[in-house]
Amino acid sequence: MLKVYLSGEIHTDWREQIIDGAKGLDVSFNSPVTDHAASDDCGVAILGEEPNKYWHDHKGAMVSAIRTRKGIEDADVVVVRFGEKYKQWNAAFDAGYAAALGKSLVILSQPDQQHPLKEVHAAALAVAEQPAQVVEILRYVLTGVLPK
Repeated sequence: MLKVYLSGEIHTDWREQIIDGAKGLDVSFNSPVTDHAASDDCGVAILGEEPNKYWHDHKGAMVSAIRTRKGIEDADVVVVRFGEKYKQWNAAFDAGYAAALGKSLVILSQPDQQHPLKEVHAAALAVAEQPAQVVEILRYVLTGVLPK
């Protein structure tokens, strides 16, 4: 079974498109928590309130990092999506972490992001623009079959 970690923006349904498109393939998916509020507040919800926003965010980032690191470390393939609406610093960090671990990295981004993501793209084994292209990469990796 191919283990795929889906990292990056949480404002569109790109994960569901990949998961739905990969039905029937021998693949399992994992991802960070995509509920923005839960991800931001997990630290204080578990470890206690913080009056200072810096420490509030710090606790959340640290607790979330446990899940993220485990997911990336366990994955065979890491897909990182860079959205159009927000700059995804966390996605860039995840891509760098995956690359440092020698993971097979697929970047999902738009053509107008080529320049700002050039270093991230250079670390990837594939750069796709559509979730369907990621599905076809997974299909090819698992079966050797090209798209029709």
